[in-house]
This record gives sequence, C-alpha cells and structure tokens, in this order.
Amino acid sequence: MNAVITGATKGMGKAIALKLAEAGYNLAICSRGKADIEALCAEIAGKYNVSAFGLETDCSDSVQLARFAAFVQQHFSKVDVLVNNAGSYVPAAILDEPDDLLHNQMKINLYAAHYLSRVFGKQMRQNRSGHVLNICSIAALKPVVAAGSYTVTKFALLGLTRVLREEMMPYDVKVTAIIPGSTLTGSWEGTTIPSSRFVEAEDIAKAVLTCIQLSEGANIDELIIRPLKGEI
Repeated sequence: MNAVITGATKGMGKAIALKLAEAGYNLAICSRGKADIEALCAEIAGKYNVSAFGLETDCSDSVQLARFAAFVQQHFSKVDVLVNNAGSYVPAAILDEPDDLLHNQMKINLYAAHYLSRVFGKQMRQNRSGHVLNICSIAALKPVVAAGSYTVTKFALLGLTRVLREEMMPYDVKVTAIIPGSTLTGSWEGTTIPSSRFVEAEDIAKAVLTCIQLSEGANIDELIIRPLKGEI
C-alpha cells in the first residue's frame, strides 16, 4: 500500500507519516525543507519495514507541485492514499491584511490539494479504489475573524472535499475531510497554555488511520476533532 502526504515533516503531517508507516504504508512525502525530509525518511527506514521517498517542494509553486506529482509516479505505480495536509496559517483580519494574503494562502491551502486530487484522483477512478483525505480546519465550519482569509481558504477546501466525495462515489473512491480544532503543533510554540487544552497531532494521525482502515463499504465523510473544553 502506498500513501502520499504533503507538508509531511512537521506537526500533523509528520504524525500522519509515522502512523501510516507503522501501519505498513510506503510513503512519498514533500515539504519545503530538504534536511527535514531526509531526516524523516531515515527515521522511517530505521523503524519500519517500508519505503519512504521525499522531495523538497513548495506547494504554493505550481511547477514544483507538478514535479512532485511526477516524482510520486516514478516511485509508485499506484497511490492508495492521498493526504493533502500542507497548509499556511496567517492571522489577519480581512480588511487589514496585505493585498496578496488571500491569494498566497489559496495557493497552498486549496490549489495544491485541488491539483494533487485531480492527478491522483484520476488514477484512483481508473483503479476503482483509493482514498483522498483533506486536512481542513474547524475554521471551515465556524469563521475565525482573526484569520479571515485563512478561514475563506478552509471553507473552500471543505467545499472541494464535498464535491470530490460525490464525484468519486460511483467509482468506489473514498474522500474524507478531517476537521481539527486547536491542535498543538509548531504554530503554538512558546505558548503557556497547558497541552491538555489542545488536540494532539497524534490524535489527527490516529483519526486518519481509522478512516483508511474502515470496511470497503464505509466512508467517513467529515470528522471533527476538537479540544474537549472547546477552541482556544
């Protein structure tokens, strides 16, 4: 079994990569840090009996994204799982944000997932098997005014996921939106808030694994994972 994960060397992406490797998935991963990719691939090779390949990729760059897709196809004749995890969070109110903020976040948070879902979704459609999982955000359900454009991009990503779910359904391809609330990743570095107030990255990884291990006829359309005591 083969899985593709974007933004795979930190936070939720890294937790998902390690969890899928533990479950026996060969991995093709990308992130913007070459050293981080090499370190994660080495860690996986040292712990698990699977293959792990990675390519330095800025998912906001369409040329680099296409190069990554070709890289995956060179290593895998079939992709069983695609996890669109790469994302950008920039807190700013819409009226006061830089002019290009929405455009820049859309490239990472929506366009990258759209492109890779089309590339590998066509293969899954032909194979009549596969699973696409998009890491969305609770902001897709409840607007975060302090991160207005980010919220817009996550609404769009959830919309993309819902459309793909319906489009792929006749071809036995599963599509899932993972919708995390406040999750303890590097973006919260330095916080004094207790870790017990957060969702852990490991929780998201476990959720992804659960989704892809369901029976052939079952699909989790949308999975919301929030802190027990609500958002921070």
